[in-house]
Amino acid sequence: MLHFTKLHGNGNDFILIDEYKREVVGRKAEFASRYCDRRFGIGGDGVLFLGRSEKADIRMQIFNSDGTEAEMCGNGVRCLVKYSLDRGYVKTEATVETMAGVLSISSRIEDKTWVRVNMGMPAFQREKIPAIGKGEFLDVNMHDYSVSAVNTGVPHAVIFTDSLDGSELMLKAPRIRYDPVFLKGANVNFVHVDSNDEITIRTYERGVEGETLSCGTGAVACTAVAHRLGKTGNRIKVNTRGGELMIHLTDETAFMEGPAERVFDGNI
Repeated sequence: MLHFTKLHGNGNDFILIDEYKREVVGRKAEFASRYCDRRFGIGGDGVLFLGRSEKADIRMQIFNSDGTEAEMCGNGVRCLVKYSLDRGYVKTEATVETMAGVLSISSRIEDKTWVRVNMGMPAFQREKIPAIGKGEFLDVNMHDYSVSAVNTGVPHAVIFTDSLDGSELMLKAPRIRYDPVFLKGANVNFVHVDSNDEITIRTYERGVEGETLSCGTGAVACTAVAHRLGKTGNRIKVNTRGGELMIHLTDETAFMEGPAERVFDGNI
């Protein structure tokens, strides 16, 4: 029998497997593909594997619902921290090892558990996205859109639009997600600028191969690009379909803050 916990960050939902004491799932990609199925499994956008780390307080591995492993996930790391706080593995100040590096976090408990994550410096250079070519990837004409790209732990394409209504955006997103210019593919974000300190986004996620209710790395990516292009300031409220995230850009890094909630526990 295998115990699991279901959590979500603004509707971006995950199955968490606790491997802090020992590894319990061998074929992680196969496990994610099977149990993320919303009809024949538990259901989720991905699976979080919590483990020990020699570099940080805890370690996160994340596998998407299609079985691919992702470098990082902003909503996922908040869920991992929420679980770890509940279990006593970490305190309110902690560090998390990911494939994208070690992230420092802080948390507070009010009506919900709120986690603030130091996401590191967004990378605009093409070789770090990674994308073909040299220099920054800003306002590039692709598939009838003006596309910018940045890496905020994972690669993101960012497109500004006057309207986020309708389903056609998510139908067009795969053309950009799979464009060969992105050497590892890219998540695709559509952004409406509401004001100097607020934006609304919709995100098509690589690995989920569809729209998710929220994307933490996507929120950081959209904020970073909007600020770089002079569309907003450096403290932004990001509205996603699942809730709000607060992003603060500094000269050295980007901070993301949002809630994380436990949904239920079960056994397989």
